[in-house]
Amino acid sequence: MTGEAPLMIVDETGAVVGWSPRAEELWRRPASEAVGRTALDMLAPEVPAEEGRQEGEDPATRTGPLTGTPEVLDAEGAPVELRLRPVPLPGGGRAWGIFEAPRGGPAAGRDGGASGTGSAVFDALRANTREAFFVLDPRLRVLSLNEPAAVLCGTTADEARGRPADEVCRPSRPKEFDSVLREVVTSGTPVTDYVVRLAPPTEGGPERFVRVSAFPLKDARGAVLSLTEVTEHLRTERRTGTLASVRERVGRSLDTVTTCEELVQALVPGFADIAVVEVVDAVVRGEDPPLSPLGREVPLRRAAFRNAGSDRAAQAHPLGDVRALPSPTPYSQALIDLKPRAVTLDEDTPWLAADPERARAIRDSGARMLLTAPLAVRGSVLGLLSLYRVRSSDVFDADDVALTHELATHTALSLDNARRYTHEHTIAAALQRHLLPPVPPSQTAVEFAQLHLPADAGAGTWFDAFSLPGARTALAVGEVEGSGIDAATTMGQLRTVVRSLAALDLEPDELLARLNDTVVRLADERLALPPGDPLHRQPLRASCAYVVNDPLRGVCAMASAGHPTPVVAHADGVVGVPDLPTGPLLGHRDGPPFATTSVPLRDGSVLALWTSSFPASEGTRPARLLREALSRLDRSLTELRDDILYRLRGTDGTDDVLLLLARTRAFPPDQVATWPLDPVPAAVATARHHAQHRLRRWRVSEETASATELIVSELVTNAVRHGAPPIRLRLIKDTTLTCEVSDGGGAAPRIRHARTVDEGGRGLFICQEMSHNWGIRYTAEGKTIWTEQPLP
Repeated sequence: MTGEAPLMIVDETGAVVGWSPRAEELWRRPASEAVGRTALDMLAPEVPAEEGRQEGEDPATRTGPLTGTPEVLDAEGAPVELRLRPVPLPGGGRAWGIFEAPRGGPAAGRDGGASGTGSAVFDALRANTREAFFVLDPRLRVLSLNEPAAVLCGTTADEARGRPADEVCRPSRPKEFDSVLREVVTSGTPVTDYVVRLAPPTEGGPERFVRVSAFPLKDARGAVLSLTEVTEHLRTERRTGTLASVRERVGRSLDTVTTCEELVQALVPGFADIAVVEVVDAVVRGEDPPLSPLGREVPLRRAAFRNAGSDRAAQAHPLGDVRALPSPTPYSQALIDLKPRAVTLDEDTPWLAADPERARAIRDSGARMLLTAPLAVRGSVLGLLSLYRVRSSDVFDADDVALTHELATHTALSLDNARRYTHEHTIAAALQRHLLPPVPPSQTAVEFAQLHLPADAGAGTWFDAFSLPGARTALAVGEVEGSGIDAATTMGQLRTVVRSLAALDLEPDELLARLNDTVVRLADERLALPPGDPLHRQPLRASCAYVVNDPLRGVCAMASAGHPTPVVAHADGVVGVPDLPTGPLLGHRDGPPFATTSVPLRDGSVLALWTSSFPASEGTRPARLLREALSRLDRSLTELRDDILYRLRGTDGTDDVLLLLARTRAFPPDQVATWPLDPVPAAVATARHHAQHRLRRWRVSEETASATELIVSELVTNAVRHGAPPIRLRLIKDTTLTCEVSDGGGAAPRIRHARTVDEGGRGLFICQEMSHNWGIRYTAEGKTIWTEQPLP
């Protein structure tokens, strides 16, 4: 397309502000790519050597056309004749219109016509553009440059002419710069958007970055070099990228140290060469941060360090080191007035004498600039961020200081969230620790050993072991879903309920059924909470395994509510998992009933109760790990427990790991006595006689013996009158003295409060008053009424 419509419109800076369809056709570049770029970049002109230039004439200031036959080529390499004339802009102002000359028209470069040629267009653009512009010969020496190029490189046209381009421009990597330009000349392939860092024009000045565009001249006669300063643009990009990186990375973890590590990884090497984060030591432990100004004695913990250089050991103190900051220094001052500050570092910096270790690290790392900012929230100090740059020309400007203050504020909020989380879960872990029983003492028929690896955040894992009447022992292991204070509190509730239900002498399946009812009621209480309460939306789920060992019968009864089945190692070396139906989790409203399984246990057998979070090595299930460790029972329980601990994998504190080991022992036969009784009134005297004889052999105190004889008389009388045969009397001497009377009746006895004139009805009341504890246990054969009395 030719005529009066311009191919493009160029403003006073040389940038394209209008791009026609004909220009898109010639150079095959859309308007979106052309607008905003310099016309020199878009035309890629072929500029000849400046033949005929008069000596001393500076082409950067020439206004007339160049001599020779320069050509601007289209996308297919065909020459395009151009002409240039000023055009008005719609909103006012002046611009240049570049028009396509008619095909076959006169060449203004040859006859000096007023319309001009591509050379004239190019010369005018070079003279009027604000971009730094160079013309280079085949050996990459400067033939000419415009005024912006001279200012950018801190030179004059006379000083630059005839010198190599890398000497004039002074790039940070001169060999690479020279190689790129030489490739443009030899291959004829232009280069655009090549970013180069230039040395400061004056010593100690700020560094600068330019975007280089280089185009070859026709017949390898040199190159056209255009430099666009993009220092501020790149700094803005760096700040924007740093802000986005910190917002994306920092705050994903609720761990204080991890948050600090995320920060230094986001800052180095993009924004700084070295980054150090120090946190008030109390904050790491979850305690409240101190108010500003920070006292001189408050210690800080070095939480994170990152160095982009090769010397990663150049740090004042190792990670984890805790100490107060020397004063006065920029670090201490930042924690007093809560304002960031940028400081130049050199050998004469006076405050370095107050902190020799940090001064040594600064010298070893080569740091030249420091930017330190407080990590503070609502006037409370959480820590300190220190950033270093090793190039003196790469200064921290005011925008960097403002950005660092924003980053420090964001990080401080994340640290405060992590601190609150740590504080809450420290309380939860302490609560769990205090709600759990101490190490259960070994009993006559059972020896215990436990392994508890608590989660850092606290959890709802629990265990218990306690005595039951009749020399029996109850073991329970449970797990409440979740973590934190709520899980620990629920765990304490369930452990208390299990103890209370166990006092009723229930079978394991019946105990779990009633425990499930309790969990359902607790879940209903959660649903009744206000909708805004976090517990309102959190379901309550728990598991439990309950085991009762009866050494006198040599039987262990167990039941499970969604909990892993205990592992049993028999005394004969056989290790396995009982065929125990795993019932539903606690808290279910409709589901199958719980079931009890009885396992015969001989003296020396070992029971292992464990939680679902029990870790194991890859490819090995926890039950298999336990079976392997329990295959050798010739070791003490402590050795067995340690062996299991050493086999564990993945105990990193994220899960609550619990193991309870119990080794059975035979109950001493001389500490138990059993007598069958006839269902006749004379059986009362017979039972009293047996009791007197046995208590005398056991050397029981006279007071306890008298009370036991009275208890035996009352219980046997009730069995004869109200029970059914067979009737049996059993005395057990353990840590307490247990008296049991069994009969085949199923009627439930109860305490009566007899009136003064009543002749009977005081039997169970007398037993209650004379004993420490009493109860009723039902079996398939009938019932057993028992009492316990303490022994000195």
